[in-house]
Amino acid sequence: MTDSAGSGDAAAGPVVEFHDVTVAYSGRPVLWNVDLVITGPAVFGIVGPNGAGKSTLLKAALGLVPLAGGSIRFDGAPLAAVRHLVGYVPQRETVDWGFPVSVMDVVLMGTYGRVGWFRRPGHREREWSAECLRRVGLADLAGRQIGRLSGGQQQRVFLARALAQRARIYLLDEPMAGVDAGSQEMIFGVLDGLRAEGRLIIVVHHDLRSAASWFDGVALIDMRLVAAGPTASVLTPKNLRRTYAGQPTVLEELSRAVATGGRTP
Repeated sequence: MTDSAGSGDAAAGPVVEFHDVTVAYSGRPVLWNVDLVITGPAVFGIVGPNGAGKSTLLKAALGLVPLAGGSIRFDGAPLAAVRHLVGYVPQRETVDWGFPVSVMDVVLMGTYGRVGWFRRPGHREREWSAECLRRVGLADLAGRQIGRLSGGQQQRVFLARALAQRARIYLLDEPMAGVDAGSQEMIFGVLDGLRAEGRLIIVVHHDLRSAASWFDGVALIDMRLVAAGPTASVLTPKNLRRTYAGQPTVLEELSRAVATGGRTP
């Protein structure tokens, strides 16, 4: 059985399909038979407990970890055929922030897929990269070394790099981890704008208390797919108990958040 989630017309908007996806590390499954179709435009959350396989699902979609079984398609095609249409924002902790590059250098990397790795980005690419920095509120930091930024600013730079790619589908891995409230508002504002432009944005999200208000749809993952669909119909007490069994504190916080339907302060 395939769970379908998202918003908009699947025939017109971007689609990501996971069919019987299984991933194993050292012979031990971390994802098991995940069957999920996500349609856009939407801002869609991948939610679940630590170690549930959320980030692994995104990495499998990007070919960063091998599949033990199943397949993944973007608009009906394998990643290799549409890689230029898929943008990625990695976890901040996986980046070498000591590398001697400026904020503008990082954002310009998002244009390489169109100009080619062996050509220098020109005036047009620099103008577009500057616009992407403006959209994330960092236009005045273009010349600063990336390691001298705050955590929230660093995450916004990598979002600007993804914007520079002009992708159709965006995959963001824990973009709010270690990010201040102001940067969270800025990032989700940019994601709302991308959705309005017809994009599909899939976000692995750690702050479960805010999931009820940020996402159009969610998938609850705990090695397997527990439930997926519109946020209000998925974040139910029954589904949360199935996903977070053995974590009573988390369940209490989630129940309160779902009951109020609002963003936590």
